Amino acid sequence: MNFLKQSLSLFLSWCLLLTTAPGAFADQTDQATAPPPVVAAQQSPAQLQQLVAPIALYPDALVAQILAAATYPDQIVEADRWLQQHTDLKGEQLGQEVDKQPWDPSVKALTEFPSVLANMDKNLSWTSSLGDAYVNQQQEVMNAVQVMRDRAEKAGNLKSTSQEKVAQQGQTIVIEPTDPQVVYVPEYDPWLAYGEPIGVWPGWYSYPGLFLAGPGIAFGFGFGIGYFGGFGWGWHHWGSDWGHRTIIYNHNTYVSHSRIFANHNTFNRGRANFNHAGGSHGGSRGPGGSPGVHSFAAPQHGFAAPHAQPGGHSGAFGGFNHGGVARGFSSRGQSSFGGGFHGGGGFHAGGGFHGGGGHR
Repeated sequence: MNFLKQSLSLFLSWCLLLTTAPGAFADQTDQATAPPPVVAAQQSPAQLQQLVAPIALYPDALVAQILAAATYPDQIVEADRWLQQHTDLKGEQLGQEVDKQPWDPSVKALTEFPSVLANMDKNLSWTSSLGDAYVNQQQEVMNAVQVMRDRAEKAGNLKSTSQEKVAQQGQTIVIEPTDPQVVYVPEYDPWLAYGEPIGVWPGWYSYPGLFLAGPGIAFGFGFGIGYFGGFGWGWHHWGSDWGHRTIIYNHNTYVSHSRIFANHNTFNRGRANFNHAGGSHGGSRGPGGSPGVHSFAAPQHGFAAPHAQPGGHSGAFGGFNHGGVARGFSSRGQSSFGGGFHGGGGFHAGGGFHGGGGHR
């Protein structure tokens, strides 16, 4: 009887081994043949200059908000659609409702500038490329902004006005609102405002209220930021540390926790670090923190873009390439997803509006 039990036990053991061995060998084969992570090529200085051209002449704090928010292109889409669906909200009530949303502080901050937010939604391919570049080439992106400002200044298109102050601090050009409570977003042709014309970003859509035909710069209505001053994500919490070529949020270096883009520098070091946090909110770190963003190249769970264009991708990021950059979502003259239109470049229903300064 004991012999039969031992024989049966041995037989079952062999059956189990034969059942599991192929899977084990397959796993080893898959691991041996799995390709290494694909690392996107770094963009050249000229490419980065073309990439930042549409925003390089904006005030410093707005540039910081845009670069940070570009790392969350999915939330850009959500926030723009949300604003379109809540046009009845005004002033402080709008700020309170925005504060409740699960967006990154940078995305919340851009609700103060609905035309800027809408432009990033309409040009989602450009926005995604900007976010990917900032994640992987932060200092180079900030350098590109300064290069373009220098070009615009030499071309005679960047100077102090009643709307904004342009100051030279060493080798750095700083742009700030003249009135700290009213922010004007300059209107210009990003391909002509820098002297010698530069190539148009593929598929770029010129958004009404932010675009001026010709080589000059103009200002429309100003954005009053008073209603949003009490929120932790508001205008006065943002800035640019040009000395370290970083974004400042709440007096610390801004850190994006977006899961949209992979930090290829991290992959290169062989220490891929994935953010598994349930939320996706921006954070801050002390000035001594090392630069870089640890993120995972996958869209956030549960996000689907509404109003997909006929014949387009079903999801906002169905067209990602290996670098995490969305492609094919925007084309000249139409929305990336068929979203609504925001009239005017400077009127903000929450904070009132202020007369602009015309063309120069």
